Amino acid sequence: MKKIKTFEDALKALKLGFTPPEGLSKDELAYMKLKIIAQALNDGWKPNWNNWDEWKYYPWFRMGDDGGSPGVGFSDNDYGLVYSNSTVGSRLCFKSSELAEYAGKQFEELYKDYYLID
Repeated sequence: MKKIKTFEDALKALKLGFTPPEGLSKDELAYMKLKIIAQALNDGWKPNWNNWDEWKYYPWFRMGDDGGSPGVGFSDNDYGLVYSNSTVGSRLCFKSSELAEYAGKQFEELYKDYYLID
């Protein structure tokens, strides 16, 4: 986590160049960047979707107006569910809850772009 503080750090860690294709929407560009960041933070780990015993983590955000100011904030919880459904792309999951929390906080603006939160 200490090495990956920016999108450019992720590119450097993976020895990648990045020129986005023309015509991408804001959310598409954010998704491309978040995939690269997740790959760098996971340091070679790839989720095994056939292994139900392997935990996979992703940032969880509370969005919308809850009586306070509207926007996005990072949320965390300490419980597990037997069954959970998520629309988060599988390439955006992390190998540990610490990495997921870090990514959600460190790259909050990219996640806002991805979810199209102004």
